[in-house]
Amino acid sequence: MTRAPTNLLAVRSLLLAHLDVDPNTDRPADLEPAEVGIIGDPAHRGGYHCGSDRVVTNDYSVVESSRDRNGLTLDAAALDVGGFEVRSGGRTHTLPSFSIWCVGQCAADATDTRDIREIIYSPDGTTVKRWDRLGKRTSGDSSHRWHTHVSFFRDAIKAGRDQRPLFRRYLTSIGLIEGDDDMDMTAEERQALIQDIAAGVLNAQLGRSGPSLGNAVQTTYVQVAKLAAATGQDPTNAQAIVAGVLAELSPERIAAAIPSSMAKEVADELARRLVA
Repeated sequence: MTRAPTNLLAVRSLLLAHLDVDPNTDRPADLEPAEVGIIGDPAHRGGYHCGSDRVVTNDYSVVESSRDRNGLTLDAAALDVGGFEVRSGGRTHTLPSFSIWCVGQCAADATDTRDIREIIYSPDGTTVKRWDRLGKRTSGDSSHRWHTHVSFFRDAIKAGRDQRPLFRRYLTSIGLIEGDDDMDMTAEERQALIQDIAAGVLNAQLGRSGPSLGNAVQTTYVQVAKLAAATGQDPTNAQAIVAGVLAELSPERIAAAIPSSMAKEVADELARRLVA
């Protein structure tokens, strides 16, 4: 029968140790044991919450990746995390902010996220989104408004690889565990990243005939994801992040982002607009 693997049980224990603030009382603000699940209920068939005894024909959790096909065992390969609300570091941290942070780390390709296949979550308790490393899906059912689903590639579960580092970094980043969050970004690094994003978008827009902002965003997606991860923004809302980047640039920084090969062309266009 489908089993809960040791490495996901370790993640479950880590989250409960720090987010179930009052383990002796069942209250909405805490992450309770019943809200952190690994194995699907007895009727559950197909998907990462099931092991080899419960997968179905053409199960997406098996057939879409060689990592899953080669790693299929009786172990489940998913973790559900329910709602919580904790105060730490002068801020309130909730399931949506946790989910956005995790998705940001995945989109930025942080080393400790590379065994994660997908995250299905809600950034606001209303809209359901899916970050999919394989790029095959973008949403999920409405139950993910109040819980976040994390799927892991089955070969990582089979190998027994420790999946706690990402979640430990989250707990460190919000001040519940002491230590350094190696994804922290200095003000100088943030400004340099903003400049790189602006340059990438402007280059894309100037280098093509009438490209949309969406197309330009794709050229700098990894940088956008890194900025989102550092600032706690939802990386799937890339256009809004880029629009914010461009809005805070001074004329001097916009000019610095324009490639020298196009400077004269841009100057001529600006002159034309001023006299139009």
